[in-house]
Amino acid sequence: MRTLICGSMAFDTIMVFGDQFKNHILPDKIHMLNICFFVPEMRREFGGTAGNIAYNLKLLQGEPVIMATVGDDFAGYTRWLEQHQLDTNHIKTIPGTFTAQAFITTDQDDNQITAFHPGAMSECHQNSVHDAQDIGLAIIAPDGRDGMFLHAKECHDKGIPFMFDPGQGLPMFNGEELLHFIELATYVAVNDYEAQLLQEKTGLTLEQVAEKVKALIVTEGAQGSTIYADGKQYKIPCARAEQVVDPTGCGDAYRAGLLYGISQGWDWDVSGRLASVMGAIKIASRGAQNHKISREEIQDFYRQVLVDETLSQYVEGQTA
Repeated sequence: MRTLICGSMAFDTIMVFGDQFKNHILPDKIHMLNICFFVPEMRREFGGTAGNIAYNLKLLQGEPVIMATVGDDFAGYTRWLEQHQLDTNHIKTIPGTFTAQAFITTDQDDNQITAFHPGAMSECHQNSVHDAQDIGLAIIAPDGRDGMFLHAKECHDKGIPFMFDPGQGLPMFNGEELLHFIELATYVAVNDYEAQLLQEKTGLTLEQVAEKVKALIVTEGAQGSTIYADGKQYKIPCARAEQVVDPTGCGDAYRAGLLYGISQGWDWDVSGRLASVMGAIKIASRGAQNHKISREEIQDFYRQVLVDETLSQYVEGQTA
């Protein structure tokens, strides 16, 4: 199934702060915050929600189709995508602009502070879902505001099931606008912080949001995730990573696993566990698109996760 990935393409400048933010931010002084984090470690990576999701979906041998707008500085990223056999036919260059840029500072607790310049992303409404052919599934990930509205409506009008993933773009929308997206969407995916914002802005509980879509997915970091679907709550444990190196792009990897499971018609337990595995694979590598793993290795990782869960449940049962 060809899956349309509507979202940002961005360059991520990632800096690592060798301490904890909380040790340097004074709660009683946040009204006059003026602070500098010394970051001796810095690197530049390919990123953006659309690029990250597509990269991970391709690792699963899915068929991602990226729809995004980029700037004059995108040539190097284009070569990267072509090397990994990712479809670039619906990536549109906006002359006179920069590609979106994210400047991310991560502390030792994996907390992140991000500054984001949208650049060409703000023109994503210049792309149309109607230009993409043979699309069976889509995701509306963080992108330009106007484009997110347009692409959600176009997917709905064409009968393409899609996942609404507002991500860090959620604050752009008020409660009425978020309700509009939910009414059009087939699935909604948020992290636990975004889930709280979603409830506050819409006035709906998570259970009420879930009633309006086929599934509501809430990721909870190291606590795993919860999928609200079919009137049930599927508790998905966090897959144990080989090592925890960099959380950047883990949510996008998780969503790629979900999209693949949905495209295969799998149940939520299986799709959720695959999504968790993809997040665990990603977190063991620096950058959002530097992990290299075969489909067979992903399958082995998934099977091992099931073995670990079974052993854990057995030990807990014996202890009880």
